[in-house]
Amino acid sequence: MVWLDGLDMHMVNFFETSFREGHDVFDEGIGYALDKPDDDSFARYGNNLLPVDDEHHRHTSPIFNYPYERTRDALAKMKRRNKWDNWHGLLLKYMNPKTGDYAIPTLATFIQLLPKGFKTHPMRTTSSTVFVCTEGAGATTVEGKALRWGSRDVFVVPSWARFTHDAAEEAVLFSYSDRGVQEKLGYYREQKFDA
Repeated sequence: MVWLDGLDMHMVNFFETSFREGHDVFDEGIGYALDKPDDDSFARYGNNLLPVDDEHHRHTSPIFNYPYERTRDALAKMKRRNKWDNWHGLLLKYMNPKTGDYAIPTLATFIQLLPKGFKTHPMRTTSSTVFVCTEGAGATTVEGKALRWGSRDVFVVPSWARFTHDAAEEAVLFSYSDRGVQEKLGYYREQKFDA
């Protein structure tokens, strides 16, 4: 397991909206009692179905986790089509099934598949993006500097930096950025270049 926190704390602190609530019932023997069985949120929201009288009214996704096995299976099935975007390879967004927005409205999260030997066309965006290689190996060139990466490596592409990905092996990259909040505020921009 890899634990990586991607937080929007600077924005939360800027707006002075950070707070914590305690839980009323704690049992020394079991901790906090669970009020839902395992996989409840995925059963309710993860199959292109929604409960009719749904009570989830927060802006975040009602699905608490997006298991990698399901995500990887979706990428494997989609790659059979052999249709690749010049700037992304195959890029999927983690989304809130109720709204179609990002799973966390202020943080955009993505999973990306690059086939072996694939090199993306250059692009740049106003978002600052953190990438994590979950499988494979390759290099990302940022403003002319090559960053080599392999499984479990983490690297960052800063705002408005021109970059390309080059997959030495089939690679899967997870990424997150401030794109979600930038889009809501009307700040997000991107520029794509031909190879």
